[in-house]
Amino acid sequence: MTEKVSLQETAQQVRRDIVRMVHAVNSGHPGGSLGCTEFFTALYGQIMDYKRGEFHPDGHGEDLFFLSNGHISPVWYSVLARNGFFPVKELSTFRKIDSRLQGHPATHEGLPGVRVASGSLGQGLSVALGAAQAKKLNGDRHLIYSLHGDGELQEGQIWEAVMYAAANKIDNIISTVDYNNRQIDGDVSDVLDLGDLKGKWHAFGWDVLEMNGNDIDNVLKVMAEAKSRTGKGKPVAVIMRTEMGNGVDFMMGSHKWHGVAPNDEQLASALAQNPETSLGDY
Repeated sequence: MTEKVSLQETAQQVRRDIVRMVHAVNSGHPGGSLGCTEFFTALYGQIMDYKRGEFHPDGHGEDLFFLSNGHISPVWYSVLARNGFFPVKELSTFRKIDSRLQGHPATHEGLPGVRVASGSLGQGLSVALGAAQAKKLNGDRHLIYSLHGDGELQEGQIWEAVMYAAANKIDNIISTVDYNNRQIDGDVSDVLDLGDLKGKWHAFGWDVLEMNGNDIDNVLKVMAEAKSRTGKGKPVAVIMRTEMGNGVDFMMGSHKWHGVAPNDEQLASALAQNPETSLGDY
């Protein structure tokens, strides 16, 4: 991504990538991907400090990101490609046989940007905390970022990791929760209500912020505040409110687009709502 292209324009192109990728193979997870588009665009476009144009699995001397809810791989793949991790044209191989862009991120094919396989929900925070502790042991002052789905917080391993982080004062991590209140079977509040989510993280010993994940300016502001709170003895959590399917009107307001690809007519509508940018389609 060049400096001349705004984050807003990049996000619009990423939305086009997402719907085209899942439509081409009639499979994938567009809803959560679209809801997190602004977050990923801002994270890789401005927030994280990482080595552009090169990829080292150990990640020493740079910020690292771990995607725990790996099913929203389309948005991650698009943003990685748009930021130079691999050729943009490779997005056309999403979920195809022998592709490096599997439905859930994997490592055995060596896709730049992906350090661990993910998608088995509940595990990502444990991995991220291990990476955060490794940075401390190595004297690396860079940060670890992770993203989790709200439905994923119904997994017990998450809360074991949350306790562990606070007890061990792992203060070089910023973990974000995509709180769109949707999961595959319905609204999170109906399936297994999370209650006072901010209060829970706070009670477990984390410093907690909230933000609007579909507003890039708010993402930049709150994540900058989150960074300023690292290194002070507490892990940092960000409760991020988003709308599943954001930017595509017929996908918004429902859990039904969690893992359903648009048909030809629906794709045309989604693309019309998000015209091609100067970045160009793959």
